Amino acid sequence: MLIVVFVYISSVGIKRMKSQEDGQKVDRAQTPLSSIAQAFEEISDLIKKGDGNEPLVDLPLKPFCEACSLVSVLFGCLGIAFKFAEMEYTAKLKDLLEASKSFDTLSSVVDYDLKNKTVKSPGSHTRNLRRVRQGLDLIKELFQNFLSPENLSLKTAATTAYQQTCAPYHTWAVRTAASAGMCTLPTREQLLLNLNETDKSADKEMRRYIKASIDVIKIIDNLYISRGIKLDW
Repeated sequence: MLIVVFVYISSVGIKRMKSQEDGQKVDRAQTPLSSIAQAFEEISDLIKKGDGNEPLVDLPLKPFCEACSLVSVLFGCLGIAFKFAEMEYTAKLKDLLEASKSFDTLSSVVDYDLKNKTVKSPGSHTRNLRRVRQGLDLIKELFQNFLSPENLSLKTAATTAYQQTCAPYHTWAVRTAASAGMCTLPTREQLLLNLNETDKSADKEMRRYIKASIDVIKIIDNLYISRGIKLDW
């Protein structure tokens, strides 16, 4: 039985908090990174809890889009190198948010396109959902590389993440532009400054997102796989 829990995932308000990090007392508002982590943890918790007996196999579309909209800030912090990703991601997400006025769940979007044979058609909601999912995966891989023991530069972390998640589906022209743009990425230190994070706080929030996003990405993939739609596009 298809289990769908309709909830409202509210935007995270600004909170003041004091913490001891790196031996210094800091007073900062809740950061973009912590807001993203919290939003995806809420979705992940819904998936795991389900109806109390089994996990969810679907998600309400609007709350999903609201959580995903927070990720756009991260692309902006990465500068011109990820401008192409930001533009694609935000355009696809805008379409899905508009679709949420007519469709309640992710599965209803996919089923609509299946019925009309428009799953892979340019501009279809199902195709756009696939691209948004790739954007979430790109950020997840970037964070995993950023936190690796090798202490990779942001350029190396981002390049590897792009090659693993998006490059296989982009044209030669887009891949070339992305590769050239990687040289303009900020340093690790500058990224942390842009995100209003320290090494310690970024480690915590990135790991929160990584863990939660795995559940969200998996449920999207399963919507395709269960309907006989391959993931190689």
